[in-house]
Amino acid sequence: MAHRSKIPYASAVGNLMYEMVYTRPDIAHAVGVLSRYMNNPGKEHWMVVKWILRYLRGTKNQALCFGGSNIALQGYVDVHMVGDRDKRRSTTEYVFTTGGIAVSWISKL
Repeated sequence: MAHRSKIPYASAVGNLMYEMVYTRPDIAHAVGVLSRYMNNPGKEHWMVVKWILRYLRGTKNQALCFGGSNIALQGYVDVHMVGDRDKRRSTTEYVFTTGGIAVSWISKL
């Protein structure tokens, strides 16, 4: 197994963040969780990065399409009280959709 300093974890997560912000809101939660471990990622974190990359490759021909008769703006919020057991902190998330498509979202620790 390669030494941890040889694994480009920060670069991979940074690229996933770019994809998340500009084209793939569906990976927002997973990337947000992975970004919490930038300073000390473990093998399991790298395995999740690879899983997300496989997921993106398998869904690259799918796209968000707006249209239809029900394009009303809807908002949803969720709070995970002490969801981060390592630091004993809560996570707040929201998503706004129009026509069933996510157009704005956030996940904050």
